Amino acid sequence: MKKHKITLIKGDGIGPEITQVCVDALDALGLDVSWDIQKAGLEALDHGLDVINDPLLESISKNKVCLKAPLTTPIGQGFRSVNVALRKHFDLFANIRPIKNNKGIKTKFEDVDLIIFRENTEDIYAGLEKMISPIEAHSIKVITKEKTERIAKKAFEYAHKQEIDKITVVTKANIMKLSDGLFLDVTRNVAKNYPHIYLEEILVDNMCMQLVMTPEKYNVILTSNLYGDILSDLAAGLVGGLGLISGSNIGEDVAIFEAVHGSAPDISGKGLANPTALLKACVTMLEHIEEYKLAEILDASIDTVLSDSKYFTKDLGGRASTQAYKTRLCEVIGTYDR
Repeated sequence: MKKHKITLIKGDGIGPEITQVCVDALDALGLDVSWDIQKAGLEALDHGLDVINDPLLESISKNKVCLKAPLTTPIGQGFRSVNVALRKHFDLFANIRPIKNNKGIKTKFEDVDLIIFRENTEDIYAGLEKMISPIEAHSIKVITKEKTERIAKKAFEYAHKQEIDKITVVTKANIMKLSDGLFLDVTRNVAKNYPHIYLEEILVDNMCMQLVMTPEKYNVILTSNLYGDILSDLAAGLVGGLGLISGSNIGEDVAIFEAVHGSAPDISGKGLANPTALLKACVTMLEHIEEYKLAEILDASIDTVLSDSKYFTKDLGGRASTQAYKTRLCEVIGTYDR
């Protein structure tokens, strides 16, 4: 087994609690890893560092792989999102979010199995804002051919390798004919190189309706930054909530894996946190570093834990503590041959 060195950001709020579950689970799996622990966000400020600091950036640049727990972003004031800044700094252009039912968790839909490919570096999230006057603010939406092309290729390559015959591209090109129109036109051109994959075109408002009516009809969804953020949260609600969903931020040579939910400071330290999302991020991280067998075992072990409501945390309607979840998960991992 290969030795890995991985940057670890424990985050704030419930971050340290769910991070410890992941560290212990990966240890139970037998992953040969050296954690390079770095500070970011509020924790960095508390230690006299910038929210994004040189040691953090140097660590990620060197190790190429990072596991990141949730970080608090103040609403309407304070520093900009550390998540967005890291994506921009390392040009992590692909945000990939798998959305799939866990058999043990009862939801209104039983056959949800889709993956969202979200362009991760531009659109409204480029942060190009300006106060025109005390009563008027502008945000500029940026879409480029180059960045649309590479996320489209990422989605089509995934569909090709997985033998998926349809991709759904989501825009609002009927209204934003230039910006979203460009995203759509570039995607159409990329699609020409994959004639065996059907390109379905849907407007974002219609996509929201379709997902809450017939989500089983969709598999690979390709979209821009803002729509991808909104659709990802909507889709998470179809399978039980953000506590179950991971996100991968992929660039040319750096990848950051994270839970997509917030830091939940209101339950910090109470042992109520659901570690599933960050554990799912560990699954995709293991696949990324080519530890496929360990990824398979961890994914199956999570499913086993979630098949018994005895281990549901509060957000899933249960009473299990974070510690009880972790103990059971490590027990299940121990039953597998590696």
